[in-house]
Amino acid sequence: MTPHPDDPGTGPADPPPTRCPVHPALSHGGGALVDLLGPENEKDPMGLYERLRAEHGPVAPIVLDGGIPAWLLLGYRENLEVSRTPSRFSRDSRHWHAWKDGRIGADSPLLPVVGWQPMCTFADGDEHERLRAALTESMGRFDRRGIRRHVTRFTHQLVNDFCADGGADMVTAFAQQLPMLVLTQLLGMPDEYGPRLVEATRDLMKGTETALRSDAYVTDALKGLVDRRRAEPGEDLASWLLAHPSGLTEEEVVQHLRLVLLTGNETTTNLMANTLRMVLTDPRFRASLAGGHMTLPDAIEHVLWNEPPLTVVPGRWATGDTELGGQRIKAGDMLLLGLAAGNVDPAIRPDIAAPMYGNRSHLAFSGGPHECPGQDIGRAITDTAIDTLLLRLPDLRLAVDESELTWLSSWISRHLVELPVEFMPRRPEPDIMDLPVETLLSSRQRVPSISEEAPGPVPSGTEGPEAAAPGRVPWWVALWRWLLGRPSESAPKGSAPKGSAPKGPAAR
Repeated sequence: MTPHPDDPGTGPADPPPTRCPVHPALSHGGGALVDLLGPENEKDPMGLYERLRAEHGPVAPIVLDGGIPAWLLLGYRENLEVSRTPSRFSRDSRHWHAWKDGRIGADSPLLPVVGWQPMCTFADGDEHERLRAALTESMGRFDRRGIRRHVTRFTHQLVNDFCADGGADMVTAFAQQLPMLVLTQLLGMPDEYGPRLVEATRDLMKGTETALRSDAYVTDALKGLVDRRRAEPGEDLASWLLAHPSGLTEEEVVQHLRLVLLTGNETTTNLMANTLRMVLTDPRFRASLAGGHMTLPDAIEHVLWNEPPLTVVPGRWATGDTELGGQRIKAGDMLLLGLAAGNVDPAIRPDIAAPMYGNRSHLAFSGGPHECPGQDIGRAITDTAIDTLLLRLPDLRLAVDESELTWLSSWISRHLVELPVEFMPRRPEPDIMDLPVETLLSSRQRVPSISEEAPGPVPSGTEGPEAAAPGRVPWWVALWRWLLGRPSESAPKGSAPKGSAPKGPAAR
């Protein structure tokens, strides 16, 4: 693959492949094809999918950046057929005739997502099994309880940043921050990498003009991580990939860490924002959660059906001439999995309003041999984060009318721009790791119901129950510190006493 001009350490890049001097207007049935990176998709992607379904059926012709033709899969069955038959539809983008013909320039915003890389998502057969085994087995070493402890702690830290204000934007202050904080822990990166990585990963996933520079930043940060972990292994994903018997090269390790970081952050951020919006705006969700008739995991599955974190997943490439959904597919054609469109295919969901609680047969995490290996981690982060948030702020409510909410769509995802909420102001809670264990163990309280009335604001002076009992802390602080086995004496933040559970990924 031609080095990206913005990649650190690559030096001057080779001249980009020559593009065709003129891109003729592509058409199908006499009409110009829809540009999936165009304004119609940005404004209303679901409406666009339904229009394409009405015009073309379950497989629709579209174009991408620079007029590159592709096929968008709108049917549920067609999505499954393509994702489950790699012999006909390969994940290796080097089959792409547009790539072979030199029509994908080195500056194409599509490259960070579809450009071939040495990782399992661009491999099939034995090579895919080798790379996939290294990733899934390494990720399988994570203790789910350890992940939930990370999520719980970072959720409380984020809530502390805005709880005294009485309001916040749950997208920028919560959903966009938490997944990356957790992922940096799992990968073995310092916390301070989080904010810049949030910005860079979202930018390169959108396919903007700065996508290549953002991709270079992410890759460079991960190369630094791999160098450190090769010298000093730890209990984290980077170290486990380096030591796996599959014998991954350093570049393969970097690219698989990049894969986890990109897909894990984007999908979990969107899933958190969409689920929280449903909990706050849909009376069925709020009433059911408050009344105990439906669990938060059930709500998450319903959201995965109607608002999957990724609307489109690129891509697959036809290994030979074939037919799909009534369309003639040529060898080397690119196909895009339309996850959102397939989930609402009338052929399998004639009644779109019917509840889908507990049904995991959606396409949100794709399917077949390339089905997302980290989906349960994404569910755990979302479930734990929202549950903890609602325990801290049980009176959380939307601050604007639902009709005022807006979305921003790219060619592969759709996410909320803002989710403004309001609640009674509260004091920040103390950091769990800074409190003496005697205080924690003597302070367990009953877990409040989400339907209970929230406590009123606490004055900043010496009044109120908190001021009268300075040693009193929330129930969750006591329970979590007790589970971590902290000693009877107070320990400084960041020091792990002998015999205690480590605070980093090793706690998993």
